[in-house]
Amino acid sequence: MRSIPADLVADYRSKGWWTGETIGEMLTHGLAAAPDTEFRVHSNQRPWSGTFGDVEHRARRLAAGLRARGVGPGDVVAFQLPNWAEAAATFWASAFLGAVVVPIVHFYGRKELSHILTATSPRVFIVAERFGRLEHHADLCADIPIVGVVGRDFDDLLAEDPMPGFLSTDPGGPALIAFTSGTTSAPKGVVHSHETLGHETRQLAGLYPPERGRQLTAAPVGHFIGMVNAFLIPVLDGSPVNLTDIWDPGRALALMRSDGLTVGGGATYFVTSLLDHPDFTTAHLSWMKYAGLGGSSVPAAVTRRLDDLGITVFRSYGSTEHPSITGSRYSAPKDKRLFTDGDALPGVEIKLAADGEILSRGPDLCLGYTDAALTAAMFDADGWYHTGDIGELDTDGYLTITDRKADIIIRGGENISALEVEEVLLTMPGIAEAVVVAAPDARLGEHAAAVVRLRTGHELPTIAELRAHFDRAGVAKQKWPEELHQVEDFPRTASGKVQKFHVRQSIADRQPSR
Repeated sequence: MRSIPADLVADYRSKGWWTGETIGEMLTHGLAAAPDTEFRVHSNQRPWSGTFGDVEHRARRLAAGLRARGVGPGDVVAFQLPNWAEAAATFWASAFLGAVVVPIVHFYGRKELSHILTATSPRVFIVAERFGRLEHHADLCADIPIVGVVGRDFDDLLAEDPMPGFLSTDPGGPALIAFTSGTTSAPKGVVHSHETLGHETRQLAGLYPPERGRQLTAAPVGHFIGMVNAFLIPVLDGSPVNLTDIWDPGRALALMRSDGLTVGGGATYFVTSLLDHPDFTTAHLSWMKYAGLGGSSVPAAVTRRLDDLGITVFRSYGSTEHPSITGSRYSAPKDKRLFTDGDALPGVEIKLAADGEILSRGPDLCLGYTDAALTAAMFDADGWYHTGDIGELDTDGYLTITDRKADIIIRGGENISALEVEEVLLTMPGIAEAVVVAAPDARLGEHAAAVVRLRTGHELPTIAELRAHFDRAGVAKQKWPEELHQVEDFPRTASGKVQKFHVRQSIADRQPSR
């Protein structure tokens, strides 16, 4: 783990950002305050309906069963489950035991799963037998002492009597290892403590509008932000939990009408896929009052579109490593909400390096990675995290992400911002989503290649139409895309981010004619 400067530790504790409370303690108090709160799973395969108290009872029976099998503070409990009630029971049980929980995205395959299990050596692994691409790989679990398969023998792990309270553990020690594939690399294990995770939960909850309604959570609970939104924030503020185990825009629109559920944002894809769906009507806007956007780049074309529909947009910026770096409140001035990623949140510091890279540190910054070499590379001795993102700060301290270091296209020695080109593409009629990457160029080294997802009923523009559009927009010719490709959808991370390294590799492998 990284070394956190002593003055920062003292500052975080003196200001109450680190409270000394463990996640098990936070959950125990929160669940006791709202036992009758709704908890529902909207699923074709494993629907469920009950209350916080019902899920907590099952979690405490699981905690008692695992404790009887020798599991306690500091032990690792991994789970790979869709957005089901058993995932909540497993997460809460792990917290009550003071264990280190490892949520695994349910659509990770054999390769990623093997890497994660090897890196964390769990004592317990809870998994679904089968769900979509997920399947139980029994051979990968041969060395794990306790394995429970939901739908087969999971209930055998539950004790008759629930475990009361929570077990004490070091609040500064590991509470969670979140694996993120990111957009440019293989899965990496990000380690959070009880204190960093607790601060993040309070921090993110503070950004939400108080009248946000009954939220539908579709982000996988095996991913950091899905897990926080599903299993921690609702317990903190006593709000209902409504989960769905697949993202189906048509089903989400139907649930708005039938159950009065709301979709409050996330990666832009989740919101735009609703607006672009043939079942969408203006009546749905009453359940889409707010859109808190983050988790991926937020094009201005999208925020303008949402604002024109009367949706209050507010943006935030962070990562699994540092989840809430900046954010604009829903009440912030319109230009700040629509066109910046917000200002530094309480306790967070940001600065820009000479090349524009964003450096951050704060009370929700992780402890480091499971890979010590990666920890050494990404954190410096003063506690700053080197994000790899490029940004600009305005005179009011509001940050705007302009690119990632890996997404700069160097054409004939000149740097081109992929994000800038994507913004222009999104102003073309019919383009729902655009990704621009570097493509090999024998003469110039690299040039811009555009890959787009179209709205229903629209055709791919020609290169001539694309050039005319960029010309009208006043964009320098060297920035114009020199390839244009269409996809039905993009490869994505669990949070909806496009995995650009896959797009870049597919362009390089095909090397289509110019």
